[in-house]
Amino acid sequence: MNTTTATAAMARTKGPIVWLNMDQQELDDAYDQAVYAPNRDQLGKRRLANSAAARARLGEPLRFAYGPTPIEGLDVYRTPASEGGKSGSAPVEIFIHGGAWRNGRACEFTYLAEPFVHAGAHFVVLDFTNVDDAGGSLLPMAEQVRRAVGWVYRNAEKFGGDRNRLYLVSHSSGSHLGGCVVTHDWAKDGLPLDILKGATLSSGM
Repeated sequence: MNTTTATAAMARTKGPIVWLNMDQQELDDAYDQAVYAPNRDQLGKRRLANSAAARARLGEPLRFAYGPTPIEGLDVYRTPASEGGKSGSAPVEIFIHGGAWRNGRACEFTYLAEPFVHAGAHFVVLDFTNVDDAGGSLLPMAEQVRRAVGWVYRNAEKFGGDRNRLYLVSHSSGSHLGGCVVTHDWAKDGLPLDILKGATLSSGM
C-alpha cells in the first residue's frame, strides 16, 4: 500500500467487519488493482504495444476453435524449429492469461510468445469467457480452459506440436484457472493423467 492509499485508509472511518479484520471497503479494495497498482493502465497499454510489435515480428498466429462459441478459440505461434522437420517434433507451451476473471484476450499477450518460439517451442494462447458474461460463475471459465487444453493434446499435429510435451504457464486470475487444469481428472475425458508435463502458475490467488 502506497503512502497516499495508506493515508486515505487511516482517514476513513472503518465500517463493520465482514471478513477477517476487513470491512467491506477494504475487502473490495483488495480485489481492485487500481487501488494497489495505480500504474495498472500504463502497464496495460505497454502490454498492448509490445504485443503488436511482437506480431509484426512473428506474423499473425494460426487460429483454431476448440468449442462452438465465438470466444472458444486459441492462437498458435509456431516455432520455426519445427518447419521442414518431423511433424510433431516441437514442444508446446500453453498460456492462460489473467485479467481479474473479467478481461483479457489472447491477442494481448503475443509479447510472451517470442522467448518460447525462439527457443524452439510453439506458444498457444487461450481465449475464454469472462465472469461477467458467465453470469458471475467461474465454472464455465474453468471448463473452457480444460477443454482448450484437451483440444491441444488431441490436435497438436495440426500445427506441428508434440502432444507428449505439453506445458502450461499462467498469470494472475489465469493461475486460478490453471490450478483447475492441473488438478483435473483427465481420465474422465479419456485422456492421460499426465497430459501436462509441467506447469508454472504465477501470481495467482
